Amino acid sequence: MEGTHNTATAATPTISGDLMSSHFQFSDQNSLPKPDVQILTSNGLRIPAHTGILASVSPVLENIIDRPHKHHSSEKIIPILGVPCDAVSLFIQFLYSSRCSEEELEKYGIHLLALSHVYLVPQLKHMCSKAVGQRLTVENVVDVLQLARLCDSPDLYVKCMKMLSDNFKAVEKTEGWKFMQENDPFLELEILRFIDEAESRKKRTRRHREEQRLFMELSEAMECLEHICTEGCTTVGPCDLGPSNKRRGPCNKFSTCEGLQLLIKHFAMCKNRVNGKCSRCKRMGQLLRLHSSICDQTDSCRVPLCRYLNKIPLFC
Repeated sequence: MEGTHNTATAATPTISGDLMSSHFQFSDQNSLPKPDVQILTSNGLRIPAHTGILASVSPVLENIIDRPHKHHSSEKIIPILGVPCDAVSLFIQFLYSSRCSEEELEKYGIHLLALSHVYLVPQLKHMCSKAVGQRLTVENVVDVLQLARLCDSPDLYVKCMKMLSDNFKAVEKTEGWKFMQENDPFLELEILRFIDEAESRKKRTRRHREEQRLFMELSEAMECLEHICTEGCTTVGPCDLGPSNKRRGPCNKFSTCEGLQLLIKHFAMCKNRVNGKCSRCKRMGQLLRLHSSICDQTDSCRVPLCRYLNKIPLFC
């Protein structure tokens, strides 16, 4: 028993041809020739494969297969080390079937992303980048970001950066961040620059929206001012005509129009207007000057002071 146990331990583990066929789910197992290459994994497992299939899917494996060997031997071996043997097995499976389940991507997506990048398998790389990006967490985002840089995966890189920017306080407390600070200060600087630029973009967006809001409000006020001074609305009408006998209903922009009518009434009666002590009168004066600066019919315009204010610079 002891001798048998030692022999089994010393033997190199392999995947048999039948097991390989069932593992890779070939539609026609009898159509495959005998495997002519073995993939060697980190734990010594050997996975039989076919050079023709590997070379047709991966240009890197094609170069390895075509490369002349120093030691002439009938046995071809391609080592794929540094990742779990199950990940290598799934990688070879994908080269044969172009399929990878969600469960497999969830468990080995990071390893498969590295393999797909090293061996230039873009279809698998795209699948892995998407799957890994969907499973980002505060705890793993720094590690995934480093992998995205190494594997030249821009979509995953941007996702990681956005998550870092949105959850920076939480990410700062993780072990991944502390390790990165000690070992990769350039990446830390890259992240901080991205966050600073993101904040600047947010401020510019907020400022632009605020400017758009103010522009819309001023535009509406201009329309209401002309409407009140030309046609009249509810309680205020043209300055050179008496109150209309026909009562008008509220206009389409009643809230703005009503507020502007109250402002016009106040402006006409305020005693502090001349001294410049009334803020409401200042707003009305600014509105009248703004209208005058853009009015192209000053001779016939019915807005008060339009012809006079048109001659005064707007920002004097």
